Amino acid sequence: MRFVTFLAGVLATTGVFAHPGHDIAQEIAERKAGLQMVSHRSLDHCTEVIKRSGLEARLVARRNELADRLIKKRGLVGKTHLFTAQKRADPINTSHKFSYNWNLDTPASVIFASNRSCILSPEVTEGPYYLTGEYIREDLVENQAGVDLYMDILVLDTKTCKPVPNVYVEIWQTNSTGVYGGVIAQGNGNFADKTNNKKSWLRGAQKTTEDGVVSFGTLFPGHYTGRTTHTHVMVHPNAVALANGTIKDTTASHVGQFFFDQDLITLVEKQSPYSTNKQALTTNAKDGILQQSSKSGDPFINYIYLNGKDVMGGLLGWISFGIDTSLTKTVRPAGQFTGH
Repeated sequence: MRFVTFLAGVLATTGVFAHPGHDIAQEIAERKAGLQMVSHRSLDHCTEVIKRSGLEARLVARRNELADRLIKKRGLVGKTHLFTAQKRADPINTSHKFSYNWNLDTPASVIFASNRSCILSPEVTEGPYYLTGEYIREDLVENQAGVDLYMDILVLDTKTCKPVPNVYVEIWQTNSTGVYGGVIAQGNGNFADKTNNKKSWLRGAQKTTEDGVVSFGTLFPGHYTGRTTHTHVMVHPNAVALANGTIKDTTASHVGQFFFDQDLITLVEKQSPYSTNKQALTTNAKDGILQQSSKSGDPFINYIYLNGKDVMGGLLGWISFGIDTSLTKTVRPAGQFTGH
């Protein structure tokens, strides 16, 4: 049995809200204050270091293998030839989609070079519905339906530009209709459904390799009122794996969010079961947290269609982000999973 114990006094009671109790204005203020504490707000200074160290070559090989494996799983063969528009200063209005044609001779280095990775600025607030006690696992989908999304994530030290090994990266997100699993709260799906606190889908953690990378098999997240589509991410520098296959840790070196191109969101939202979501949709251009995050970095996932033609064939996405390993904070969970 898996259930959630809620912690008192976590949710704010005033302000501008997405989910009831979630004060977006307060979250934006906390992020702004936190950004003043970090010495580097992007990884631009790390580009040459990554290349010289051989990390870029290893990333290329890793992501090439991931792409081949996922493409072959869908009955396709060969490699892909990817290209994308030049990135502009405004990440919100830049496409992160890589178009491609089949070409067995296309070098993987054309596809997955680190300078084509996104940069996520360090942030400091966990938002609503973060839960401690998550499973250590790669596949987060369970019984949920939606567009498959496989994410490959690199974590770097913003000061040294070296990968950060042996730390737990945790992600969590809503399902295709904008509901967080593991939480019973007004505004989070069917409030009368008292079984949702037993749900563990679309949440989980993985430990980074020596090259600072983790991968997750998840779904493209749905939207909920007041926020654009996003995935939460947290890095735990001191978490310890428990005997029941979970981690329990409320300290973090990074708390942030990944975002997705608006045209991709629009395409996904036309598919079932996303199309059954009746909550108001906030676009990227109207999301205050994304507006703030994009001023100092590129928090968008780069991606390809795995079947070469549409979102329902699944997506492979990748992103890099930096943390200041000297900074940690105590995070405020909305609850704790127990009874695994």
